[in-house]
Amino acid sequence: MATKFLSPKLLNTFPSFTRFLNSASTASLAAVAPLNFDEKPEPAAVEKQPTSLKQESITNATLDLDDHQRLFGSIPTLNLLRSAANLGLAANERFVDFGMWIMNSRLMETSLVRDAILKTVKHTFFQHFCAGETTEEAADCVRRIHDKGFRGMLVYAVEHTSENAGCDRNLEGSLGSVELAKSLPASSVSFVIAKITAICPIGLLKRVSDLLRWQYKDPSFYLPWKLNTLPIFSDSSALYHTLEKPAPLSPKEESDLQLAHQRLLKLCQKCVQDNVALTIDAEDTSIQPAIDYFTYSSAIMYNQDDNPIVFGTIQAYLKDAKERLFMTTKTAQSLGIPMGFKLVRGAYMSSESKLASLLGYDSPIHNSIRETHACYNDCASFMLERIADGYGAVVLATHNVESGQLAASKACDLGIQKGNQKLEFAQLYGMSEALSFGLRNAGFQVSKYLPYGPVDMVMPYLLRRAEENRGLLSTSSLDSVLMGKELKRRLKKLQFAKSAMASLSSMKIEIGTH
Repeated sequence: MATKFLSPKLLNTFPSFTRFLNSASTASLAAVAPLNFDEKPEPAAVEKQPTSLKQESITNATLDLDDHQRLFGSIPTLNLLRSAANLGLAANERFVDFGMWIMNSRLMETSLVRDAILKTVKHTFFQHFCAGETTEEAADCVRRIHDKGFRGMLVYAVEHTSENAGCDRNLEGSLGSVELAKSLPASSVSFVIAKITAICPIGLLKRVSDLLRWQYKDPSFYLPWKLNTLPIFSDSSALYHTLEKPAPLSPKEESDLQLAHQRLLKLCQKCVQDNVALTIDAEDTSIQPAIDYFTYSSAIMYNQDDNPIVFGTIQAYLKDAKERLFMTTKTAQSLGIPMGFKLVRGAYMSSESKLASLLGYDSPIHNSIRETHACYNDCASFMLERIADGYGAVVLATHNVESGQLAASKACDLGIQKGNQKLEFAQLYGMSEALSFGLRNAGFQVSKYLPYGPVDMVMPYLLRRAEENRGLLSTSSLDSVLMGKELKRRLKKLQFAKSAMASLSSMKIEIGTH
């Protein structure tokens, strides 16, 4: 156990909670009734359930998303044209399919073709969705968006790795992100984002997840390497990935796990030292248990004094998301551990459903997009109520306009000040600009998710963005519509100015002839 990392206060608390933390299930939380979203929150009552955002009227914080001039007036025309073109291409599913086919084909093995494609990508999608190739370019991007009233979430955009040398290199990149955040103007960076898949071999994450799942099924299953953590599963969690009792970790695997922990602890210590919050990104359900284990064990060590440094991520498209969020938050609060979460909808809908179907199980994803929206809004409401009671923090990462409007209204109704450091809205860089500007104009803190790194290294990230967001980009046309209106307004203004100049010149000529 990692008791040597815990404060004296937590050490005195943990003996009675160790088993609860390591094997908590829905059954063990007998006092947790089914979530009732019709109740109003009472002060300092974590047991009370959130009032559903769906029932909140948008009265105090209605977002103005109609005034295209106010939303996009500060963006240069050339940038606006480029953004509209990139969004249009990204929303075209045939174009996305063709681009992904090229990127995954043998054409990329030919240096001339590869160089040409990477150059094209760099000046189109990379420029639109990424902050740059170097820390200097990322810093310039942060300053630009900060001038517009946004903050940056710095992401050293590396994906999965399978060996320790690569994990060590990726750690240096993440540490560089923290150093970069420290060097930038105060409050211009809200978070540094880390991927556990970048600092722990992917195969090991699968093994650890299997072992954690089996221990949840059989609490007597002993894991000698396991640190104190918070609840990872609920009775509705997907456990079908592990159908047979897994073998214990080998000495080599335990050694690699220890190395991965040391990498994360080094990153956390750097964040504490420089007072930079760290958010751990979520992945698919095959490895998410291990990621939550890393996240929560680190949060126990480093989240203190109402200052959550380590944030977890909850994916609202999962059927167990709401239950897990409640259980984890309740346990953390009872232990005096401030916990922060980033709320997202999720990005692996197709692959998750296919795997579950292949194994003969129901999908872990909600059956409809409406259910996912409802879950997201309920989770957001729950966290906003905790913040109003003085506990925790939340990043509401959403591209859904209704969710943004509802959360803004809920925050105002609860008396949460718009500058409250425990509440942050966030969108991907290059996406949902209207919502970002609308929330900013309403006085809320808004961050943009800023991936950066060499084009060839960031390519897997861009491919995943294209695949994950094709539905979002093709169905959400708000940005494109508003950008089109703003461009038309500028064109009419230009035409009027030219007409006025022509008329003035004509008058001068007439005057000159008389």
